[in-house]
Amino acid sequence: YETFLRGDFDWAMKYFHDGILKSSMSASYEDGSDYRAGTLRCAVRVYERYSMAGGNRVSLNLTLVGDGEDLFLSAITAGGSQAMFFKINTWGEEAFLDVLRELAERL
Repeated sequence: YETFLRGDFDWAMKYFHDGILKSSMSASYEDGSDYRAGTLRCAVRVYERYSMAGGNRVSLNLTLVGDGEDLFLSAITAGGSQAMFFKINTWGEEAFLDVLRELAERL
């Protein structure tokens, strides 16, 4: 999922972080990284949660890039598949990504 947004970088990062963690009792913040060069900012965050539908854990990787009030959000989910050679049962990944998509659309 990718989208362009406008707003305050710090506020948006906190909004996404809090929204993801509140979306599920099993959601956790795993790690992150921040980078700044002049007015350009980049934050990478990794979240994980348990997927009841898939019976496994899935991860959500969020990248927020900002230059002033111009923001770019990229999110990728992974995990959840139970097959060895191809992906099946991606419901957990899709549901986790839907959380972020809904947050972004409300912003």
